[in-house]
Amino acid sequence: MNMIFHRKLPIPKEIKAQFPLSEKAAAVKEARDREIAAVFTGESNKFLLIIGPCSADREDAVMDYTERLVRVQEEVKDKIIIIPRIYTNKPRTTGEGYKGMLHQPDPSKKPDMLEGIIAIRSLHAKAVELLGITCADEMLYTDNYRYLDDILSYVAVGARSVENQDHRLTSSGIAVPVGMKNPTSGDYSVMLNSIVAAQGHHTFIYRGWEVETSGNPLSHAILRGSVNKYGTSKPNYHYEDLLRLCKMYGEKNLKNPACIVDANHSNSNKQYLEQIRICNEVLHSMRHNPDIEKLVKGFMIESYIEDGAQKIGEGTYGKSITDPCLGWEKSRNLIYSIADQL
Repeated sequence: MNMIFHRKLPIPKEIKAQFPLSEKAAAVKEARDREIAAVFTGESNKFLLIIGPCSADREDAVMDYTERLVRVQEEVKDKIIIIPRIYTNKPRTTGEGYKGMLHQPDPSKKPDMLEGIIAIRSLHAKAVELLGITCADEMLYTDNYRYLDDILSYVAVGARSVENQDHRLTSSGIAVPVGMKNPTSGDYSVMLNSIVAAQGHHTFIYRGWEVETSGNPLSHAILRGSVNKYGTSKPNYHYEDLLRLCKMYGEKNLKNPACIVDANHSNSNKQYLEQIRICNEVLHSMRHNPDIEKLVKGFMIESYIEDGAQKIGEGTYGKSITDPCLGWEKSRNLIYSIADQL
């Protein structure tokens, strides 16, 4: 086998024992989970904003950014629930480039998976312990979810993972909302089949155990755009796209039909400033059609302290080292604008 086995890593139970969540923080998560779930079940008409950096690259800047979100959350709490994006593992199309804090707690140094596991748990725990807010992360690796399952209030399954059986079945055993992105091909049926699987009950092997799941009724769609056979981005946030999803949802026997619109990625062709216009267009569609208004539960927005992106090593505080993000001033104004339109 062409692998070098460096060391056996601690299991999630051991990491949780070493870095436990306080009773106060656990109570915060429980309350947040209920509040967020109520949006997906239709019991609450609040709007979700899953907003934050493309990738969490350094703890100090991410905590600074998240603290700013907490202050804005207090101002818009009657209409919006903010779920900070603290994405600690980053999918790479070719396998090259920064793979996130899980791999490299310090982007300028070599990968260290043990330090990475500790770093991502520490960062997510500090958000809830110090700031009183639970966050979202991407489930890039299903085996690693257990390191954070007592902290996260939202999980995303990416466009390249949504067809994977492990992701679908693991999602069926998660107790918080799981967003299934449409695949890069844009095929809605693939995304909806993933939701069907996640909402079902299954028996399978997970982390060396035979496990049984009861299904996740809070699994839902995320529209992130697609690419055609030539690699050209094709958005899917327009009025007709949302109506199509409403119709296809209606043809499936699914609980809690819901959609989050990802304003970046192929919807914006990674033109991060377009996120503002995209959110405004979707809000207009929601005002125009009650079915779309009922379906769309929120936005996913890539945002950080500084506009744009930089290369690793350039050293600008709070500026993305992966995809370009909307800067703080624009992000705050966008949050206020969304609240005004709800």
